[in-house]
Amino acid sequence: MNYKPIIIVTGEPNSIFLEIFFKTKKKYTFKKPIILIASKKLLDAQMKKLNFKFQINEVDINKNFLKKLNNKKINIIDVDFKFKKCFDKISNRSNSYIEKSFNIALKLLKKNNYSGLINGPISKKNFLREKYPGITEYLGDKKKSKVAMIIYNKKLSVSPLTTHLPLKEVYKKISKKKIIDHVNLINLFYKKKLKKVPKIAITGLNPHCESNYKSSEEKNIIEPAIKYLVKKGFKVKGPFATDTIFLKENYNNFDVIVGMYHDQVLTPIKTIFGFNAINITLGLPFIRVSPDHGPNSKMLGKNKSNPQSLIEALKFLDK
Repeated sequence: MNYKPIIIVTGEPNSIFLEIFFKTKKKYTFKKPIILIASKKLLDAQMKKLNFKFQINEVDINKNFLKKLNNKKINIIDVDFKFKKCFDKISNRSNSYIEKSFNIALKLLKKNNYSGLINGPISKKNFLREKYPGITEYLGDKKKSKVAMIIYNKKLSVSPLTTHLPLKEVYKKISKKKIIDHVNLINLFYKKKLKKVPKIAITGLNPHCESNYKSSEEKNIIEPAIKYLVKKGFKVKGPFATDTIFLKENYNNFDVIVGMYHDQVLTPIKTIFGFNAINITLGLPFIRVSPDHGPNSKMLGKNKSNPQSLIEALKFLDK
């Protein structure tokens, strides 16, 4: 049976990603072909340092390479990267390499021959340099798409309305339209990909959904957005206080909890599921997934990183 390949951009070269990829390849047997977009020299160097042994199948994107993919080996599209040592500090020296890797992936994804994109973690401080809050927005801009982040687990998912913003900026980015568009993206994803209409809880912004001021975001923005969505037939309830919505007897009633900011919902989901959750970008013309963790430079080269989130990301696309 022919399967559409999964593209993996390895991302920041000085991260734990290749380590967890090697561990994933040893632990999990893929049905679909995997194509790694990475530096072959860096991959060889890290494989040697970490004591992994895999054969390499270097492929040429200018030729009909899909028939030559072989999951017994590591299929790689080589991207030149001049590194000083195998495990180096994260810096902006990697930026052109990461950009080139994404450009290759996006060029391939223009054709409907692929199951989706997985990317390894990126240094927001260096690669994104305050231009984008995260890779979600970076890819959204590249494809001119409205996007949303969802941290997915089949039992419960969460989705922050705003992503990597300082708390003092969050209230400025909340609007009725943004909530409506956000819920619509989640609803479309669940209906199209998961064949179900999701039950969605929406949190408030303030503690206990209250404010000591005369007006609040709950009354002025969040409640009107929820009323509009309910009127349109969406299965939405709220606003809920975040200190109680993540009690098991409460979150069991929902498929997704939409929060107003990043840590409001990502802290609880990681506490509940650990590495058994993945980051999915909604709204792109292809499915983009990433493990739900960063480059983790403190663990670089120690061979102790947990591959579970990458395994879950591959399982999601490897169906």
